Amino acid sequence: MTAPQPPHDRPSAPPAPPRISLSHVPPPAKPGPPLLAQLGGEFLALLDHLGRVGSIFAGALRAMWVRPFEVGATIYQMESLGVASVGIASVTAIFIGMVMAVQFAFGLQKFGGMEYTGRIIGLSFSRELAPTLTAVIVGGRIGSGMTAEVGSMAVTEQIDAIRALGADPIKKLVVPRLLAAIVVMPVLAAFALVLGFSGAMFVVSSQFNIPAGFFLHTALGSVGMGDFASGIAKCPIFGIIIALVGCYFGLTTTGGTEGVGRATTRSVVAISISILIADFWLTKLFMTIWPQ
Repeated sequence: MTAPQPPHDRPSAPPAPPRISLSHVPPPAKPGPPLLAQLGGEFLALLDHLGRVGSIFAGALRAMWVRPFEVGATIYQMESLGVASVGIASVTAIFIGMVMAVQFAFGLQKFGGMEYTGRIIGLSFSRELAPTLTAVIVGGRIGSGMTAEVGSMAVTEQIDAIRALGADPIKKLVVPRLLAAIVVMPVLAAFALVLGFSGAMFVVSSQFNIPAGFFLHTALGSVGMGDFASGIAKCPIFGIIIALVGCYFGLTTTGGTEGVGRATTRSVVAISISILIADFWLTKLFMTIWPQ
């Protein structure tokens, strides 16, 4: 009887690697456009936006003199844009004035020049801070409101309905907001100027023992009519920028409620940047007209 033979342990062959079909290999990614071409495209897009905003402004100027005049809608927009913005303009002006008083008083105290605090605050508030900060803060609020309101009408086809009825959307929507912004911005800036002076006067009198009468006398004594005029004269231009940019992004809104949100965000950014750029060129212009 023969003994059982042990089984032969043969190593199993390794599995064959999977075959890769060349038809499923993704093509190599195409290189992006060069930086110069990308910048050129962005510049052309900016020119396109500026051209459309200019077209809306020209249409608003023409429609402004066509009967019937939108008096009721303009007064309503003045109340909606101006009166409703008094709170945020007041808080901003008061605390900016207080902060400036603390900063300048501490800095001038080291050099024995505390008596110049009122003069510096008076000039800086009259020429720059009151009009520019008011335009940036209030402009973000009312510009986003314009974009959201007009953009909601655009995505729900209400603007198309206005055209279908034979009316001009520029006259119905843009002209009242443009006129209201031109009127209310100088008023808000003058109001912010008074409140900024008041906040600074309160801080220097309570914390740095500078008499309130002396601070007010030096501040008003250093501010001439040219300083006041150069600040207030910027405000109607800021109002034009706010109304045009806000209405432009509203009129070009697409994509439903999500598109309204995107347009609102873009309008706030564009308004803030446009105001700061315009402030630089207006300051250079008014410095030549009303030198200090």
